[in-house]
Amino acid sequence: MCGIAGFIDATCNIPSDEMAGRARKMARAIKYRGPDDEGVWVDETAGVAFGHRRLSILDLSDKGRQPMISANGRYVIAYNGEIYNHISIRKALDKDHYGIRWRGHSDTEALLEAIDKWGMEKTLNEINGMFSFALWDRKEKSVTFARDRIGKKPLYYGWVSKTLVFGSELKAIQKYPGFHSDVNRDSLALLLRHNYIPSPYSIYENIYKLPPGTIMTFRRDQLINLENFSPAPVDGGQTALSPKRYWSAKTVLEQGSKNRFAGTELEALDELDKLLGDAVKLRMVADVPVGAFLSGGID
Repeated sequence: MCGIAGFIDATCNIPSDEMAGRARKMARAIKYRGPDDEGVWVDETAGVAFGHRRLSILDLSDKGRQPMISANGRYVIAYNGEIYNHISIRKALDKDHYGIRWRGHSDTEALLEAIDKWGMEKTLNEINGMFSFALWDRKEKSVTFARDRIGKKPLYYGWVSKTLVFGSELKAIQKYPGFHSDVNRDSLALLLRHNYIPSPYSIYENIYKLPPGTIMTFRRDQLINLENFSPAPVDGGQTALSPKRYWSAKTVLEQGSKNRFAGTELEALDELDKLLGDAVKLRMVADVPVGAFLSGGID
Protein backbone atom coordinates (compact mmCIF):
# COMPACT_ATOMS: atom_id res chain seq x y z
CA MET A 1 0.00 0.00 0.00
CA CYS A 2 1.36 3.39 -1.05
CA GLY A 3 -0.13 6.87 -0.94
CA ILE A 4 -0.35 9.63 -3.54
CA ALA A 5 -1.27 13.30 -3.29
CA GLY A 6 -0.80 16.50 -5.22
CA PHE A 7 -2.33 19.47 -6.97
CA ILE A 8 -2.49 21.49 -10.17
CA ASP A 9 -2.75 25.22 -9.50
CA ALA A 10 -4.61 27.24 -12.13
CA THR A 11 -2.82 30.51 -11.33
CA CYS A 12 0.77 29.23 -11.65
CA ASN A 13 1.96 31.83 -9.16
CA ILE A 14 3.21 29.57 -6.35
CA PRO A 15 7.00 29.38 -5.93
CA SER A 16 8.61 25.99 -6.49
CA ASP A 17 9.73 25.56 -2.88
CA GLU A 18 6.26 26.31 -1.57
CA MET A 19 4.70 23.91 -4.07
CA ALA A 20 7.03 21.14 -2.93
CA GLY A 21 6.23 21.90 0.70
CA ARG A 22 2.50 21.68 0.09
CA ALA A 23 2.78 18.38 -1.78
CA ARG A 24 5.06 16.97 0.91
CA LYS A 25 2.66 18.01 3.68
CA MET A 26 -0.24 16.38 1.86
CA ALA A 27 1.69 13.15 1.37
CA ARG A 28 2.89 13.06 4.97
CA ALA A 29 -0.72 13.13 6.14
CA ILE A 30 -0.94 9.55 4.81
CA LYS A 31 2.60 8.48 5.73
CA TYR A 32 1.31 5.21 7.20
CA ARG A 33 0.33 4.12 3.69
CA GLY A 34 3.99 4.31 2.62
CA PRO A 35 6.52 4.40 5.48
CA ASP A 36 9.58 3.41 3.42
CA ASP A 37 10.20 6.47 1.26
CA GLU A 38 8.95 9.90 0.27
CA GLY A 39 9.09 11.62 -3.10
CA VAL A 40 7.98 14.98 -4.51
CA TRP A 41 8.01 16.25 -8.11
CA VAL A 42 7.26 19.86 -9.08
CA ASP A 43 6.82 21.75 -12.36
CA GLU A 44 6.58 25.39 -11.31
CA THR A 45 5.74 26.76 -14.76
CA ALA A 46 2.77 24.38 -15.11
CA GLY A 47 1.68 24.73 -11.48
CA VAL A 48 1.88 20.96 -10.92
CA ALA A 49 3.13 19.13 -7.83
CA PHE A 50 2.96 15.39 -7.13
CA GLY A 51 3.74 13.72 -3.81
CA HIS A 52 4.22 10.03 -3.05
CA ARG A 53 4.63 7.80 0.00
CA ARG A 54 6.18 4.44 -0.80
CA LEU A 55 5.73 0.99 0.65
CA SER A 56 8.55 -0.88 -1.10
CA ILE A 57 7.43 -4.24 -2.51
CA LEU A 58 8.96 -4.40 -6.00
CA ASP A 59 12.40 -3.00 -6.91
CA LEU A 60 13.55 -1.71 -3.53
CA SER A 61 16.25 0.44 -5.16
CA ASP A 62 16.03 4.14 -6.02
CA LYS A 63 15.02 3.10 -9.54
CA GLY A 64 11.58 2.28 -8.17
CA ARG A 65 11.05 5.68 -6.52
CA GLN A 66 8.12 7.90 -7.29
CA PRO A 67 6.91 10.20 -8.66
CA MET A 68 8.47 8.61 -11.76
CA ILE A 69 9.17 10.22 -15.13
CA SER A 70 8.88 8.21 -18.36
CA ALA A 71 12.05 7.48 -20.32
CA ASN A 72 11.22 10.09 -22.96
CA GLY A 73 10.28 12.69 -20.33
CA ARG A 74 6.69 13.18 -21.48
CA TYR A 75 4.81 11.58 -18.58
CA VAL A 76 5.05 11.84 -14.79
CA ILE A 77 3.17 9.38 -12.58
CA ALA A 78 2.24 9.07 -8.93
CA TYR A 79 0.84 5.59 -8.51
CA ASN A 80 -0.55 3.44 -5.71
CA GLY A 81 -1.07 -0.30 -6.07
CA GLU A 82 0.44 -3.28 -7.80
CA ILE A 83 0.38 -4.48 -11.41
CA TYR A 84 0.46 -8.26 -11.00
CA ASN A 85 1.36 -9.00 -14.62
CA HIS A 86 4.03 -6.33 -14.96
CA ILE A 87 6.63 -8.89 -16.08
CA SER A 88 4.50 -9.99 -19.03
CA ILE A 89 3.79 -6.33 -19.82
CA ARG A 90 7.54 -5.71 -20.08
CA LYS A 91 7.98 -8.74 -22.32
CA ALA A 92 5.16 -7.59 -24.60
CA LEU A 93 6.69 -4.12 -24.89
CA ASP A 94 10.09 -5.63 -25.70
CA LYS A 95 8.48 -7.90 -28.28
CA ASP A 96 7.02 -4.83 -29.98
CA HIS A 97 10.60 -3.56 -30.48
CA TYR A 98 10.17 -0.14 -28.90
CA GLY A 99 13.79 -0.19 -27.82
CA ILE A 100 13.02 0.61 -24.19
CA ARG A 101 16.10 0.79 -21.98
CA TRP A 102 14.67 -0.34 -18.66
CA ARG A 103 16.08 1.47 -15.65
CA GLY A 104 14.84 -0.99 -13.03
CA HIS A 105 12.28 -3.76 -12.57
CA SER A 106 9.40 -2.00 -10.81
CA ASP A 107 5.79 -2.36 -11.87
CA THR A 108 5.59 1.44 -11.87
CA GLU A 109 8.07 1.66 -14.73
CA ALA A 110 6.24 -1.06 -16.68
CA LEU A 111 2.93 0.79 -16.26
CA LEU A 112 4.46 4.14 -17.23
CA GLU A 113 6.21 2.86 -20.35
CA ALA A 114 3.10 0.94 -21.42
CA ILE A 115 1.07 4.16 -21.27
CA ASP A 116 3.76 5.96 -23.25
CA LYS A 117 4.01 3.31 -25.98
CA TRP A 118 0.50 1.82 -26.13
CA GLY A 119 -1.67 4.67 -24.93
CA MET A 120 -4.02 4.75 -21.96
CA GLU A 121 -6.86 2.65 -23.39
CA LYS A 122 -4.78 -0.35 -24.43
CA THR A 123 -2.70 -0.25 -21.26
CA LEU A 124 -5.74 -0.34 -18.99
CA ASN A 125 -7.11 -3.29 -20.95
CA GLU A 126 -3.81 -5.18 -20.71
CA ILE A 127 -2.83 -4.69 -17.07
CA ASN A 128 -4.00 -6.94 -14.26
CA GLY A 129 -3.84 -5.32 -10.86
CA MET A 130 -5.11 -3.00 -8.17
CA PHE A 131 -4.23 0.65 -8.62
CA SER A 132 -5.03 4.31 -8.61
CA PHE A 133 -2.80 6.91 -10.19
CA ALA A 134 -2.37 10.47 -11.37
CA LEU A 135 -0.55 10.95 -14.67
CA TRP A 136 0.72 14.33 -15.86
CA ASP A 137 1.18 14.70 -19.62
CA ARG A 138 3.79 17.40 -20.18
CA LYS A 139 3.02 17.61 -23.91
CA GLU A 140 -0.76 17.97 -23.66
CA LYS A 141 -0.61 19.83 -20.32
CA SER A 142 -3.23 17.52 -18.84
CA VAL A 143 -3.68 15.29 -15.82
CA THR A 144 -5.43 11.92 -15.94
CA PHE A 145 -6.77 10.11 -12.90
CA ALA A 146 -7.42 6.36 -13.10
CA ARG A 147 -8.73 3.70 -10.76
CA ASP A 148 -8.72 -0.10 -10.95
CA ARG A 149 -11.67 -2.14 -12.18
CA ILE A 150 -13.40 -2.80 -8.86
CA GLY A 151 -12.04 0.17 -6.95
CA LYS A 152 -9.73 -1.61 -4.55
CA LYS A 153 -7.44 1.42 -4.43
CA PRO A 154 -9.06 4.78 -3.57
CA LEU A 155 -8.64 8.14 -5.27
CA TYR A 156 -10.23 11.46 -4.33
CA TYR A 157 -10.05 14.73 -6.25
CA GLY A 158 -11.66 18.13 -6.16
CA TRP A 159 -11.19 21.87 -5.77
CA VAL A 160 -9.78 24.19 -3.18
CA SER A 161 -10.48 27.61 -4.69
CA LYS A 162 -8.95 27.41 -8.20
CA THR A 163 -6.63 24.51 -7.43
CA LEU A 164 -7.32 20.92 -8.47
CA VAL A 165 -6.23 18.66 -5.60
CA PHE A 166 -6.08 14.87 -5.31
CA GLY A 167 -5.09 12.18 -2.86
CA SER A 168 -5.42 8.56 -1.86
CA GLU A 169 -7.37 9.73 1.18
CA LEU A 170 -9.30 12.79 2.26
CA LYS A 171 -6.67 13.38 4.95
CA ALA A 172 -4.19 14.39 2.26
CA ILE A 173 -6.57 16.87 0.65
CA GLN A 174 -7.43 18.38 4.03
CA LYS A 175 -3.81 19.52 4.35
CA TYR A 176 -3.96 21.78 1.31
CA PRO A 177 -3.99 25.48 2.34
CA GLY A 178 -7.46 26.98 2.29
CA PHE A 179 -9.34 23.69 2.45
CA HIS A 180 -12.84 24.09 3.92
CA SER A 181 -14.48 21.08 5.56
CA ASP A 182 -18.00 21.97 4.50
CA VAL A 183 -20.17 18.86 4.72
CA ASN A 184 -22.15 17.94 1.62
CA ARG A 185 -25.68 17.37 2.91
CA ASP A 186 -26.64 15.11 0.02
CA SER A 187 -23.62 12.92 0.78
CA LEU A 188 -24.61 12.85 4.43
CA ALA A 189 -28.07 11.63 3.43
CA LEU A 190 -26.46 8.89 1.32
CA LEU A 191 -24.32 7.87 4.28
CA LEU A 192 -27.35 7.59 6.57
CA ARG A 193 -29.27 5.66 3.93
CA HIS A 194 -26.56 3.23 2.76
CA ASN A 195 -23.98 3.28 5.59
CA TYR A 196 -21.39 4.47 3.07
CA ILE A 197 -20.99 7.23 0.50
CA PRO A 198 -21.01 5.89 -3.08
CA SER A 199 -18.80 7.41 -5.77
CA PRO A 200 -18.54 9.99 -7.17
CA TYR A 201 -19.43 11.72 -3.91
CA SER A 202 -17.48 12.38 -0.73
CA ILE A 203 -18.53 13.83 2.62
CA TYR A 204 -17.11 17.23 1.63
CA GLU A 205 -18.35 19.88 -0.78
CA ASN A 206 -16.34 20.10 -4.03
CA ILE A 207 -14.42 16.88 -3.30
CA TYR A 208 -15.22 13.71 -5.25
CA LYS A 209 -14.32 10.04 -5.37
CA LEU A 210 -13.31 8.62 -8.77
CA PRO A 211 -15.61 5.66 -9.56
CA PRO A 212 -14.05 2.20 -10.02
CA GLY A 213 -13.10 1.21 -13.55
CA THR A 214 -12.95 4.79 -14.82
CA ILE A 215 -10.50 7.46 -15.90
CA MET A 216 -10.90 11.23 -15.91
CA THR A 217 -8.76 13.83 -17.68
CA PHE A 218 -8.44 17.56 -17.05
CA ARG A 219 -6.54 19.90 -19.35
CA ARG A 220 -4.51 22.62 -17.76
CA ASP A 221 -6.42 25.37 -19.58
CA GLN A 222 -9.77 24.11 -18.23
CA LEU A 223 -8.96 24.50 -14.57
CA ILE A 224 -9.36 28.25 -14.29
CA ASN A 225 -13.14 27.92 -14.82
CA LEU A 226 -13.81 24.84 -12.69
CA GLU A 227 -13.91 26.20 -9.15
CA ASN A 228 -17.53 25.08 -8.64
CA PHE A 229 -17.28 22.04 -10.90
CA SER A 230 -19.42 18.97 -10.32
CA PRO A 231 -18.62 15.85 -12.38
CA ALA A 232 -21.20 14.57 -14.83
CA PRO A 233 -22.33 10.93 -14.55
CA VAL A 234 -19.96 8.26 -15.82
CA ASP A 235 -19.82 8.35 -19.63
CA GLY A 236 -21.86 11.53 -19.52
CA GLY A 237 -22.62 11.82 -23.19
CA GLN A 238 -21.42 15.09 -24.68
CA THR A 239 -20.00 16.27 -21.37
CA ALA A 240 -16.23 16.16 -21.69
CA LEU A 241 -15.63 16.45 -17.96
CA SER A 242 -17.11 13.17 -16.84
CA PRO A 243 -15.42 9.93 -15.79
CA LYS A 244 -14.99 7.56 -18.73
CA ARG A 245 -15.59 3.88 -18.06
CA TYR A 246 -12.95 1.48 -19.41
CA TRP A 247 -14.32 -1.65 -17.69
CA SER A 248 -17.81 -2.73 -16.67
CA ALA A 249 -18.86 -5.71 -14.55
CA LYS A 250 -22.22 -5.64 -16.31
CA THR A 251 -20.56 -6.03 -19.70
CA VAL A 252 -18.42 -8.91 -18.44
CA LEU A 253 -21.49 -10.70 -17.05
CA GLU A 254 -23.39 -10.22 -20.30
CA GLN A 255 -20.49 -11.60 -22.32
CA GLY A 256 -20.18 -14.52 -19.93
CA SER A 257 -23.85 -15.40 -20.27
CA LYS A 258 -23.45 -15.48 -24.06
CA ASN A 259 -20.32 -17.64 -23.91
CA ARG A 260 -21.04 -20.20 -21.22
CA PHE A 261 -18.50 -22.84 -20.22
CA ALA A 262 -19.13 -25.89 -22.40
CA GLY A 263 -17.31 -28.53 -20.34
CA THR A 264 -18.44 -30.93 -17.64
CA GLU A 265 -18.76 -30.11 -13.94
CA LEU A 266 -15.39 -31.77 -13.25
CA GLU A 267 -13.74 -29.79 -16.05
CA ALA A 268 -15.26 -26.61 -14.64
CA LEU A 269 -13.78 -27.39 -11.22
CA ASP A 270 -10.36 -28.02 -12.78
CA GLU A 271 -10.54 -24.75 -14.70
CA LEU A 272 -11.56 -22.81 -11.57
CA ASP A 273 -8.70 -24.39 -9.62
CA LYS A 274 -6.26 -23.37 -12.35
CA LEU A 275 -7.56 -19.80 -12.46
CA LEU A 276 -7.32 -19.42 -8.68
CA GLY A 277 -3.83 -20.91 -8.67
CA ASP A 278 -2.68 -18.55 -11.41
CA ALA A 279 -4.15 -15.57 -9.55
CA VAL A 280 -2.35 -16.48 -6.33
CA LYS A 281 0.93 -17.06 -8.17
CA LEU A 282 0.77 -13.61 -9.77
CA ARG A 283 0.21 -11.98 -6.39
CA MET A 284 3.25 -13.66 -4.84
CA VAL A 285 5.77 -11.78 -7.00
CA ALA A 286 7.69 -9.52 -4.60
CA ASP A 287 11.16 -8.47 -3.49
CA VAL A 288 10.18 -8.80 0.18
CA PRO A 289 8.81 -11.76 2.19
CA VAL A 290 5.21 -12.66 1.34
CA GLY A 291 2.61 -13.56 3.97
CA ALA A 292 -1.06 -14.42 4.22
CA PHE A 293 -3.66 -13.88 6.92
CA LEU A 294 -4.67 -17.08 8.70
CA SER A 295 -8.27 -16.01 8.25
CA GLY A 296 -7.84 -15.88 4.47
CA GLY A 297 -9.44 -18.42 2.15
CA ILE A 298 -11.42 -19.03 -0.99
CA ASP A 299 -14.91 -17.56 -0.76
